[in-house]
Amino acid sequence: MLRSKKTHTTNAAPAPAASPTAAPTTAPASDTAAAAAASAPPPTTPALSAGEIESFKAHAAEAAQWKDKCLRSLADLDNYRKRAAREKLEHSKFATQQMLTRLLPVIDNFELALQHADQAGDSPAAKSLIDGLKMTLGQLHGLLREAGVEVVNAEGQRFDPQFHEAVSHLESDTHESGKVIQQLRKGYRLHERLLRPATVVVSKGKPQPPAEPAAPAEAPAPTAGDKPAAV
Repeated sequence: MLRSKKTHTTNAAPAPAASPTAAPTTAPASDTAAAAAASAPPPTTPALSAGEIESFKAHAAEAAQWKDKCLRSLADLDNYRKRAAREKLEHSKFATQQMLTRLLPVIDNFELALQHADQAGDSPAAKSLIDGLKMTLGQLHGLLREAGVEVVNAEGQRFDPQFHEAVSHLESDTHESGKVIQQLRKGYRLHERLLRPATVVVSKGKPQPPAEPAAPAEAPAPTAGDKPAAV
């Protein structure tokens, strides 16, 4: 026995599909806040009173003064550091100046002893003594060189009052005026500082010829109106 199939239908209509191009019904919150901020009036700055303006000017002037003081203090500190470094270097260079100055007369005595010993004789004992003195003197000069001491050689040089001390002036046919004829004592300097000037004799130049005596003046001849002197 065949049964008939029944179809069930509903009376509800199908919902329309959403259109992909439909605009949203509400705007994003960020855009709304930006629009509100743009449309809001700008904040107003409260006006400053005359007293507040003067106070700000006074504080600015005081800050400028403190800045200037700080810059000056930094410059003074830098100058002090440079001066201290320079003084330390000079002290290290000239710390032995007093000791070296006291040592120079000892060297003078050594040199005088050698000069007299050379004239004493030619015996073997004298030669041995002279050689020992020369060796000792050479060691002293070596120590002076190591300490920065240099000899001021004035022999044949032009007289310089900064390095030479003239004890006499003599006429000379072979030395022009102002030249050193003889060095009596050596001079020494420590680096660029003078320890002792060289003692020298300075030339006055060639001797001047003696002046000729002046001829006696002739008596004037008597004239006709002159009367003879009474006897």
